[in-house]
Order: sequence, then structure tokens, then C-alpha cells
Amino acid sequence: MTEHPELPAVEIDGISKAFGPTIALDGVSFRIAPGSVHALLGENGAGKSTLVKLLSGLVRPSEGHVRVFDKEIGYGAPRAAHALGVQTAFQEMTLVRDLTVLDNMLLPYAPVGVSGLIRRAAARKAVRRHIDDLGFSVDLDAEVGELELSVRQKIEIARAVYRKPRILLLDEPTSTLAGRDVDWLGDIIARLKAEGTTIVFITHRMREVRAFCETLTILRNGRHIVTAPVADVSDADVIEKIIGRSIEQTFPPKPDGAQAFGPPVLGVRDLKVGSKLDGVGFDLRKGEILGVAGLQGMGQQDLFLACFGMAEITSGDILVDGRKVWLGSPADALRPNMAIGLVPEDRKSEGLFLKLSGSENATLPVVSRFTRFGLVDAEAETRSVEEAFVTVKVDRRALWTRAGAFSGGNQQKIAIAKWLVAQSRILLLFDPTRGIDVGTKHELYVMMRNYVAAGGSILLHSTEIPELVHQCDRVLVLYDGRIAAELEGDAITEPAIMRPALGHAGDAAA
Repeated sequence: MTEHPELPAVEIDGISKAFGPTIALDGVSFRIAPGSVHALLGENGAGKSTLVKLLSGLVRPSEGHVRVFDKEIGYGAPRAAHALGVQTAFQEMTLVRDLTVLDNMLLPYAPVGVSGLIRRAAARKAVRRHIDDLGFSVDLDAEVGELELSVRQKIEIARAVYRKPRILLLDEPTSTLAGRDVDWLGDIIARLKAEGTTIVFITHRMREVRAFCETLTILRNGRHIVTAPVADVSDADVIEKIIGRSIEQTFPPKPDGAQAFGPPVLGVRDLKVGSKLDGVGFDLRKGEILGVAGLQGMGQQDLFLACFGMAEITSGDILVDGRKVWLGSPADALRPNMAIGLVPEDRKSEGLFLKLSGSENATLPVVSRFTRFGLVDAEAETRSVEEAFVTVKVDRRALWTRAGAFSGGNQQKIAIAKWLVAQSRILLLFDPTRGIDVGTKHELYVMMRNYVAAGGSILLHSTEIPELVHQCDRVLVLYDGRIAAELEGDAITEPAIMRPALGHAGDAAA
């Protein structure tokens, strides 16, 4: 049953927050009704994450008040927010990678007996029951760092729900989820809503906003733009309010007519990697964007890692410019005759060093190119990085500012700029727009098209099927570690991709 229906569950009243000269939030005010599912939308850097941290008790506002059921949030420690029933499942996960699933689920509130020792057997039974009740399977004794990103995200969500929140903050919960996992989350949201839990849902995906949420709030440049019922705002209005302008076409047009691609630059022949990728073969041509579609765990990650020298190949060959090559490590992929770059699934832990500047990140793979007699030529390094940053449209202050200070979209731009500095002619992009706002997505789409028009080649995996439809010249669909379908031109449609992705090979052939 909904608590205190006469009171807002969350009241944001004149909130401002500055980090030095940067204004993250500027006089934001709105309310969230109890027992509702409320979407929080905005570009990366609009202030969403700062607002989540305020609600979580992690940071203190410069001005204004945050109230939960008419009680002021305590700041400086998450426990103050927890005491009011606020729990958060963060996009940048707070799980400890070296601890087991069970230990992470219990942190920091493991049940303790009179002796002061953790009642581990009882805790295991309770956590097992909770995980089973949520409808997913995971080994409680597995180290979190060994699990796939999507599984870690589900554990993050499960832990927040385990604490029985009155208010649940879901920060980009579907950015690492796809297909059935999104449906899984939808079932949890519906169940919690029926129990009276208030849910704040931060996302960039309008399809999920319409499926899960009743109301929405849009932030832009740290300011409140609108709070309204979801049904009252069209998708076009949402985009315009988020970015402050209309995007006439989200995806840049593909080249007209039959496109003359160059020769194959990257080839795979009967490739087998680990237990998931089983006999895959294809060619990526010069000037082409080749898409790789597939539900979670169909071998796409093994494929991308193998092409960058990060996965052991059981059998088969990789070809560059028609010649067999040995990729024993990323250092091999970086050699000038290869020039392969990988933007990985998790940019924060795999693609960047967040404590280093954008410039240091961008030159790290090829810093030796700017080194002479043991000294770095700072002028040449800056010139090269600055050119790459202009191409991906990242602010010049990234030259000296640590990467962790930037929004997710700008961090991804830095991760891509790194391979432009390295002069990569083959880009392996693994879900590159995950957790990125519509404006930044558009910029990355244009960058991809410009890159291949200049002679580069892209192998692209995306969990968002429309990206593959509108961005790719060809699409390979993986199912059970094999290529179940190859689509080209007008044959690339969402149904044509989803049928073989779900195992309906006969339909795909038709």
C-alpha cells in the first residue's frame, strides 16, 4: 500500500550544487508522487548523476533541500539515506570485484548473531531465496569480477531490492541489459510498484520510459526543464527538450546507391574461441560498417576480444589485408601493419584510466611514438590529441582534466579518440553508445560515418537493434556462437535481425 499519499515521496526544492567553478545543478525543483515510477532524463552532464548522489546522501547541496516523505536527507554517508528507505542501483557499479556474490549482497548489513559473528548460513539461505524469487541464476560463491557485465548489473539491482527500499533509484539500469533482461527488470518494477515502492528511473531509452514510467522530469545543463506525465509528451518533444534543439534525423544517411567498398582489411576464418564462439567466418571491407547482432552470451564478446589479441583462439585464423596474422596480445593489434583499436564494453574499467587526464589516456597505447631519448615531446603529443578531440567533439579541457571528471558520453569520446591518435584503420566498437544520451549518440553516429568515408573500417556490436539497422552496411547475426544470418542493404530490418537472434533460422533465410 502507498505510504502517506498526501505527501510527495521525493521533494526537490531549489537544489543547486557546484563543484568548484562547475555548476552541476542550478535551482532545480520538482516532486515525485509516492508509489509512482518516475523517469529522470537528460544528456550526459545534465545533472542526473549529481541528483542521484544527493538523493543517496553521498553529496551535500550548495543550496536547497531534498526531502523524502517530508524528512530532510542526511548527507555525507549513504546510511543516512538508507535509514529513510532510499536505495540505489548505480550504473557505475559499487560491487567489490574481488568478493563473492554473497559477500557483495550482504555488504554492509550482514546479519550478526549475539557472538558478533556473521550468521552466514542463514544469510546464504535468505540471499538464495531472494535471488531465486527475482528469477535469475547466479553462483553465490562466484567472484563478481569474473562475471559478465550484465550479470553484475543484475546483482547490483538485486542487492538494492534485497534491502526493501521505500524509494529505489535505478541509475541507467538497462545500459548493460538487453532483450529478456530488460523484461526481467520490467517485471521487478511492476512488482515493487504494486507494493507501493517509489521508483526513480534514470535512462536514455524512451521505449523503456513509455513501458515502465508514468511521469518524467527532464534536466538540461543542470536546470529543470519540465515535469509531466509520460503520455503527454511525444518522443520528438522529449529529444528537443533534452538537447535544446531538434534532431531532424538521429542517424546520418547511408551513402546512396550501391557502395563500392575496398578490399577486405580484417578476415575471420572458422574461428573458435572459448566455449561460445564456434566456427565463425566473415570479411570486413575497407570503408564498411559491419554490424554484429546477438543476444547476450552468443559469442560476440569473444569475437571482439580475439580480433584484438585478448582471447585465446582454439582454432581458425584471423587475416589482416588477406594475410594470416598472429594476435597474441593487444600490442600485436597495435602494430602499424595491423592498426586495430578496441572500444570495450565497460569504458570505465576496461577503456580508460579515470585518474589520468584525457590526453594521457589518449596517447597511452602509442606514447612511444611521441618519445625521443626517453623524453615525451609534449608539443607533438598535445597537437595529435587535440586533433582527435576536435574530431570526436570533446571539450579541450580534457587535455589536462582527469577522465573521471567527465560525463559518460565524453568519457566514451575520449576512449574513441585514443584510437584516432593511434591511427587505427580498423575500429572494433563493442556497444559504444551504452548509457549515452541522444545528442552524443548522434555525434558518434556522424563520427562513424566520417571515419569509414575516410577509408577506415568498423566492426560494430550494439544491443540497440535500431543502431544496427540504420548505421550498418551489413549485419551478421550470431546465435549459439555461429552466424545465423547475414543481411545487407534494404534487407537489414529489426524483424530480420531479431528472428535469427532468437533462433528462428528458417525465418531469417526467408
